[in-house]
Amino acid sequence: MAKVTSSSADSDTPLHPEEMKATYNVRVGNMISVESTARITPAGVIAVGVTTLLVALAFTALARPRRRYWR
Repeated sequence: MAKVTSSSADSDTPLHPEEMKATYNVRVGNMISVESTARITPAGVIAVGVTTLLVALAFTALARPRRRYWR
């Protein structure tokens, strides 16, 4: 397997041709500063959506018997 390394998080060359990147900075006063970056591919967006759907269905399945018990 080939090992992919990146010299820094701010590199402008994407590792995937359809990669989406987001960067934000938050400052609170002079002492607190938070900087973050995120990268995701379209396949990752679909995977997050499917996972969220499955978790929501699981919670619905657990909550449904509880509602019948309290009526």
